[in-house]
Amino acid sequence: MAWPSLTVVLVGLSFLGCLYPLVDFCFSGDTRGQKPNFVIILADDMGWGDLGANWAETKDTANLDKMAAEGMRFVDFHAAASTCSPSRASLLTGRLGLRNGVTHNFAVTSVGGLPLNETTLAEVLQEAGYVTGMIGKWHLGHHSSYHPNFRGFDYYFGIPYSHDMGCTDTPGYNHPPCPACPRGPGPSRSPHRDCYTDVALPLYEDLNIVQQPVNLSGLAQQYAEKATWFIQRASASRRPFLLYLGLAHMHVPLTRTPLSAGPQDRTPYAAGLREMDSLVGQIKDKVDRTAKENTFLWFTGDNGPWAQKCELAGSVGPFAGSWQARQGGSPAKQSTWEGGHRVPAVAYGPGRVPANVTSTALLSVLDIFPTVVALAGASLPRGRHYDGLDASEVLFGRLQIGHRVLFHPNSGAAGVYGDLQTVRLGHYKAFYVTGGAKACDGSVGAEQHHEPPLIFNLEDDAAEAVPLERGSAEYQRVLPKVRAVLADVLQDIAHDNVSRADYTQDPSVTPCCNPHQIACRCQAPTQPDASTASKVGT
Repeated sequence: MAWPSLTVVLVGLSFLGCLYPLVDFCFSGDTRGQKPNFVIILADDMGWGDLGANWAETKDTANLDKMAAEGMRFVDFHAAASTCSPSRASLLTGRLGLRNGVTHNFAVTSVGGLPLNETTLAEVLQEAGYVTGMIGKWHLGHHSSYHPNFRGFDYYFGIPYSHDMGCTDTPGYNHPPCPACPRGPGPSRSPHRDCYTDVALPLYEDLNIVQQPVNLSGLAQQYAEKATWFIQRASASRRPFLLYLGLAHMHVPLTRTPLSAGPQDRTPYAAGLREMDSLVGQIKDKVDRTAKENTFLWFTGDNGPWAQKCELAGSVGPFAGSWQARQGGSPAKQSTWEGGHRVPAVAYGPGRVPANVTSTALLSVLDIFPTVVALAGASLPRGRHYDGLDASEVLFGRLQIGHRVLFHPNSGAAGVYGDLQTVRLGHYKAFYVTGGAKACDGSVGAEQHHEPPLIFNLEDDAAEAVPLERGSAEYQRVLPKVRAVLADVLQDIAHDNVSRADYTQDPSVTPCCNPHQIACRCQAPTQPDASTASKVGT
């Protein structure tokens, strides 16, 4: 069989004077036995309880609930870390941060990103004949070779990091509120150190900054339009495709647009959920109309809700982290409590993924990489070990068993970033270190080390309220198993081909389309240029 060959044409100059690639969707060769397509949608800071199918109190995810009814919902599914960059790096590599080198977030001024010797899912599928697109939040390095276009993605449209990491003219809801971008010289107006006011938030199309600052009120619709365009073009070409969509939702700042219009008393967070749900619905509808019989759609989240944002944060459902809540701080995002890493997850693939199934298999974002690679008929890169597993048999409804063991890396609330000091073993969970992230009231939970560890039975205590008595027979039976699996993974990592991320910072790498303007202001031309017209086939 002759597989299609990808042509990348370098045309056009960006605001930064860089060349950027055009995707050639044309194909040659036999299309019999076409490989499956993949659409991976990653929500940001979405709580397990923010999915209506998970938590009856949530009424704002009608499209996702419908997708769950038509596909498979995973109720014991976990982010690979409890913060942005490490979770995304693990999705694209199938490896924990101690292996792939990404243990904490990258900054606006970061020189590096996901280490270049790590092979991404997009690079594997490119080699297998796929056309690849990435839309939305990247947060794995934006400078030089760390940009998505150089990490396996033929097409990129989005913001290179979190959308609170730059000022805009439409700031939206945040806690505390952040000001709009300055329009003239003067002192910084930032009321809080978490507000970025000096440089506007950039929007990229490939290597080209097309808008700075981003108009956040129209961002969701732009993402929907670009995603449906990509699916349409790839489907029409009969080329297999990978589309990875990193949503801005439900990270702050939250916006409210006509897409999410609802009752006047609807909260900004509920309105944001509805907007996100509408966006996902548009993408699913496009898949159904163009590539339904041969596409897997996977929706999940990067970590739990950001509790310090108060009413602008989501719901952890029953996973309250009660033990930590009593100690102080938040047991959600940045922590290794269930609320920090247990996330919504739904898979959809008519004719392949059984409908209206709830899976209790213990799975992780880590598993997306090996599962997609297997379904694509590709091979895992050699010379390294993986923490994810091929979950195809679970996806097809043939198994209800996933991981026996998962490790939850420290993500900011306590301990050294990336270290493995929280262990999931069956329905038991052991903590060698605990701590609470910043809570709505500003409090944090002090770091505490536990030797021997705290152990919870999640089957009986989903809220992680009361650890097992250390002297109990149950605790004594589980403890040596926890010690053994932790020792095994640490030994395996010590002998693995591991990477080290470059976390150095340099203000000169900050994305700026016009350094001569306050906050780097610039806008794309009102009429599309020839290169843009070629992209959309007009």
